[in-house]
Amino acid sequence: MRRLCLIFVSFIFMLSIAGAEHYSDTSSVLGRWDITVNISGKDFPSWLEVERSGPRVLVGRFVGPEGSARPISQVNLSNGKLSFSIPPQWEAETNNLNFEATLQGDSMVGVITLPDGRNCKCSAVRAPSLIRNVKPVWGKPIQLFNGKDMKGWHPSEKTNQWIVENGILKSPKAGSNLISDASFTDFKLQVKFRYREHGNSGIYLRGRYEVQITDYHEETPGKDALGAVYGFIAPGENAGKKPGEWQTYEITLIGRMVTIVLNGKTIICNQEIPGITGGALNSHEATAGPIMLQGDHQPIEYGTIIITPAK
Repeated sequence: MRRLCLIFVSFIFMLSIAGAEHYSDTSSVLGRWDITVNISGKDFPSWLEVERSGPRVLVGRFVGPEGSARPISQVNLSNGKLSFSIPPQWEAETNNLNFEATLQGDSMVGVITLPDGRNCKCSAVRAPSLIRNVKPVWGKPIQLFNGKDMKGWHPSEKTNQWIVENGILKSPKAGSNLISDASFTDFKLQVKFRYREHGNSGIYLRGRYEVQITDYHEETPGKDALGAVYGFIAPGENAGKKPGEWQTYEITLIGRMVTIVLNGKTIICNQEIPGITGGALNSHEATAGPIMLQGDHQPIEYGTIIITPAK
């Protein structure tokens, strides 16, 4: 009996060593990665998260230049080479998106094959934690929209459909996004907005994290609902008003931690934004970024936009 016990203990010990060695092999790729992918000569942001599922399998999440975070059922890692394949999301094609990269310490280089067959070079670096060790000291509020014109803003494209009428900033049709000239790190943002029936727009914090604006009326709101951090965090409740009514956001962003108050109700309380959302300006998460108003979907209107940056 004693001999059997010793054999059993030895077996468990060997398993634990094997498991530890396996975990050590995958540690180089675990975590979050900020990706830049070159598509037809232009750089676009992307994002990847890799984590373990049990002792043998790596899984993850991926955000492309467009769309929301999507799951990766298995990430393959062999001899420093990482790869995965995921089905299309909003792309018209039916082919999978394929990712292949070689690890180079805290960075990697590789190729993304899009569903349309284009092979696009990409590079990645480890995403910063953005942990803040001290509480912010708030500066003075700044009116980003002065109610008269678009001073302090610029369009994302050459054409600009944004106008100011009767003290209201409007995007009457799909076109360019609108980007603040100033960039910010941590801040409190107050926004008054209004959309039409079936409206769809958004506010990008630091130009990278979209807070969704959409005409969405479900009892249990999802990660694409009004008040969501698109694809990542669902609001705790549906606090939206009817289309055509003025609504308000009060958003506080400190590092990755976000609190969102919609029409006086806290719908997201100090939750972490894992990474960039689709449509972001770039994936340089360690740097400050502007406020970006989405204008490439349905019409949207803004009354006031006030930001209080951290000193």
